[in-house]
Amino acid sequence: MRDFHIPGRSAVLSTHAMAATSMPIATLTALDILRQGGNAMDAAIAACAVLAVVEPQSTGIGGDCFCLYAPAGTGQVVAMNGSGRAPAGATPEKLRADGLTAMVNTSAHSVTVPGAVSAWEKLNKAHGKLSLAQILAPAAKIAEEGHPVHARVAHDWEAGAGKLARHEATARHFLKDGKPYAVGEVFRQPALGRTLRAIGERGARAFYEGEIAADMAATLRAAGGTHTEEDFAAGLDGAEFVTPIQSKWRGLDIFQCPPNGSGLLVLQMLGVLGECATPEQGPLSTERLHRHVEAARLAYRDRDAFVADPAQVDVPVAKLTSPDYAKQLRALISDEAAMRELPPAGMAEMLPKHKDTVYLCVVDADGNACSFINSLFEGFGSGILAEKSGVMLHNRGFGFRLQEGHPNCIAPGKRPMHTIIPGMVMKDGRAIMPYGVMGGHFQPMGQTLFLTNHFEFGMDVQASLDFPRLFPYAGKVQIERGIPTEVIDRLNRMGHACEMIDKPHGGGQAILIDHQRGVLMGGSDPRKDGCALGY
Repeated sequence: MRDFHIPGRSAVLSTHAMAATSMPIATLTALDILRQGGNAMDAAIAACAVLAVVEPQSTGIGGDCFCLYAPAGTGQVVAMNGSGRAPAGATPEKLRADGLTAMVNTSAHSVTVPGAVSAWEKLNKAHGKLSLAQILAPAAKIAEEGHPVHARVAHDWEAGAGKLARHEATARHFLKDGKPYAVGEVFRQPALGRTLRAIGERGARAFYEGEIAADMAATLRAAGGTHTEEDFAAGLDGAEFVTPIQSKWRGLDIFQCPPNGSGLLVLQMLGVLGECATPEQGPLSTERLHRHVEAARLAYRDRDAFVADPAQVDVPVAKLTSPDYAKQLRALISDEAAMRELPPAGMAEMLPKHKDTVYLCVVDADGNACSFINSLFEGFGSGILAEKSGVMLHNRGFGFRLQEGHPNCIAPGKRPMHTIIPGMVMKDGRAIMPYGVMGGHFQPMGQTLFLTNHFEFGMDVQASLDFPRLFPYAGKVQIERGIPTEVIDRLNRMGHACEMIDKPHGGGQAILIDHQRGVLMGGSDPRKDGCALGY
């Protein structure tokens, strides 16, 4: 039970349906779609499209998408990989000839063909009930009429002002008198509204072929990219249904999307933590946080060595998520001191620091559960705006490398290592929780903190999201405010180099399905502007 003397909010409860997103208007849109006869998939796509308008720093139709969907009564989890591929001209030799020695986050070479729209259409056709036009209409209207900028969006907008000023077209539309949009100012995107309506009327083909694709390809070529209209046409069928990966933990079935996503790190970390007894000192104890950090250091080491596009690289998922391997990793962790050194961790120090993503989840009256994530990668992606179509292009290709032989070395038609990972918890063949935690490469750490907060330490859904976070990055442990000074001091004495951070770690949403009582319980992260709502 929460302490009502302390600022915060309770979990949201309902009996019929529920949505949780990072913006109130997106949550409301999801409920509106459900009331119009749509299901959880329809509502998730509609909410995501709205977020692509009102959280332009985090997501957009110029980005990628992953989804886990649990159709009621099937006992199954469906996975969608909506990540795009590098253009045909994207070779290491071409990039080096253009003067690059490493991937640059604002370069057109870091733009892969967006996969989100392809994924939306395939998900809608396979599992939706309403037309794409009906689903995308709310987002199109908001783009045309405008929407006031919320606090977290404004904070991120200010941080991205330098990137937005790099390109004349971007600056024209995303800066106001040369300055970022502030809280309460209304931001309109009529060109994006037209594009959303075109996709609704003519499907994904309107995005990947014709004038919209021509606009994106021409914009990227003008910025130095190799992209052609043929590359975009190939992206029409780019999204694909894949087999999810899963593991048992505390009597639950935890599902994740397979590589090129990083979901296997969640399974790996839970496996290691499952080898540890629950610390008697509690969730905010040094013992708990130390073990979590050490498990993360080992898992992220493996990610940087192995996770890539499985169509071009062999990724040893079964070994990395096996119980035997979890036991071996647990044996490396001392409860007395931090590991001084790890085996080689690949390119960890080259990972970009600040990524932005939106995560949402929906459960409908029939019990269908959708876990959905859509991203531009870094704030405002590449910062390159296709002006005529209103599409801000992501920079997911920044996850590639130029080193020959590296699993993520860029290549034509290759997907980069991805950080966005929706999660789904099943028990006895039924979905009990779609959930996710945003925040770039923090996401596996965030998901495992959330899951252990709830299922191991007994916090409710909202409290599990509220709880202070930490994350090992580049030799430091980044600490949010809220972790006691004495715990930080002890972590430092154990060998961790702790540092306080200004920007909090990620943001998340979750909906717990209590089948026995017929109640839905939702939470939405206070680190974002959103909310959970149900009826």
